[in-house]
Amino acid sequence: MAASLSLAAPAAATTLPETNTRFLAVGEGRIAYDDTGGSGRLLLAIPGMGDLRSEYRALRPLLLQAGYRIVTMDIRGHGATTAQWNDYSAHAVGRDALALIEHLNAGPAVILGNSFAAGSALWAAHDAPAQVRAVVLLGPVVRDGQPSWFARTAVALGFGGPWRVAFWLAFWNSLFPAQKPSDHAEAKAALAANLREPGRMDALRTMIGLSKADTAAIVARSRVPALVVMGTRDPDFPDPVAEARWLGEALGTEPLIVAGAGHYPHLEMPQRVAPTLLDFLARLGAA
Repeated sequence: MAASLSLAAPAAATTLPETNTRFLAVGEGRIAYDDTGGSGRLLLAIPGMGDLRSEYRALRPLLLQAGYRIVTMDIRGHGATTAQWNDYSAHAVGRDALALIEHLNAGPAVILGNSFAAGSALWAAHDAPAQVRAVVLLGPVVRDGQPSWFARTAVALGFGGPWRVAFWLAFWNSLFPAQKPSDHAEAKAALAANLREPGRMDALRTMIGLSKADTAAIVARSRVPALVVMGTRDPDFPDPVAEARWLGEALGTEPLIVAGAGHYPHLEMPQRVAPTLLDFLARLGAA
């Protein structure tokens, strides 16, 4: 199936898709999502903090072409999801994912999680393994590490004034070290507009300060099939390859290391990620 896909483009060549945003009430807020259809098994894709569900726009057409049903959701505080919550943790977002799977009545699902949302995928599998067929962890941040220059500076300075959206966007730009999608400027403008909405940057600041020790504690207990994808130039880690190999060993899987890619290998180099992802999904028998 994957062999027939067109993967020649060097980076995402699509424009931001028009979406039909839907909402699911969860606790004190509501989760925004879109459902692009498809008659196959459900793939639920969750973006990382400080980004929107459109980050899966490069993979979406390839996965749809392969026959999967693709649902993407905005995490708490972001996108069209409610801005203010009592809990912004990866575990809370994992519970939101399970609520959405139940609402769609389409489980078990494969959950894709980028960055901190990789922890959300692991939490969903931990809490309801019957509803999670497998997890795909993209640029996964699932444990606390030595704080980067960004983490040390962000709370103290970067989020302390009217420049805070610009500060975040400068960091976000650095997460694409090799190449940016052709619609990167449009995506940046959409993200900037969203982060300027009341409560959005406060939510992001809270999330940045959260420990991931609880997520790290469940990694070795995970029993669902997993695919780990890491770029060799991911600035979130002092040694991205070592981090990927640690997580792959803990989950019993060989990671996909994408040479030259940053924190968004699935968006920066979809042609490198899609074949392995589609092979992983096919081996699950999920098509």
